[in-house]
Amino acid sequence: MADDLRTEFRSGFVCFVGRPNTGKSTLTNALVGSKIAITSSRPQTTRHTIRGIVHRPNAQLILVDTPGLHRPRTLLGQRLNDLVRDTYAEVDVIAQCFPADERIGPGDKWIHEQVRSVAPKTTYLGVVTKIDKVGRQRVAEQLLAVSQLLGPDAEVVPVAAEPNATENLDTLIEVLASKMPEGPAFYPDGELTDEPEETLMAELIREAALEGVRDELPHSLAVVIEEVLPREGRDDMLDVHALL
Repeated sequence: MADDLRTEFRSGFVCFVGRPNTGKSTLTNALVGSKIAITSSRPQTTRHTIRGIVHRPNAQLILVDTPGLHRPRTLLGQRLNDLVRDTYAEVDVIAQCFPADERIGPGDKWIHEQVRSVAPKTTYLGVVTKIDKVGRQRVAEQLLAVSQLLGPDAEVVPVAAEPNATENLDTLIEVLASKMPEGPAFYPDGELTDEPEETLMAELIREAALEGVRDELPHSLAVVIEEVLPREGRDDMLDVHALL
């Protein structure tokens, strides 16, 4: 694998899938090395497809962070699911996330079936997330359970992605890069996302609102940036006027 990466540049798209709150956005941020996707303890925090870019000397990965696939109960939920399914057709690898601190359940199996029904030939692997929250025995049990669900040919990588407890991220990048087709980089070196700056601002405000107000705030809120102005006397700060 390492020899192949030294001789040929590889680039392609990876889609992380899984139930809500399985660590997809946290993992995306950790691999990119910058906060491009908001995180929250509330389900369905991610509303649209976000592209994060991982640069390596001989590979470039475009990480597609999607809303968590779930059985929809609302029109918003159905549209989020439709967005996820549309993404499957555009990627080279699909990686399903399974948190180490939760046993595999019907929702995980349903997602696997749904993904495979629309992308039966796409390379599929498992990522066991949040391994910093459990002991080694539990990680081993989850790795075995994921392997049994995905099949003997699917690779499974355990990771921790919290800023103060990262583990195995480079290994995951190597595994993903080895499965990319040969080809040139899609984005210039140093570019971390194709999200417009105002979109990132709006998402960060929405994240703060979801975490700061909690139950008093409708989960379906949206943020619209009205104006961004430099703060007088502070070159390092901006004043952002937004509507929630």
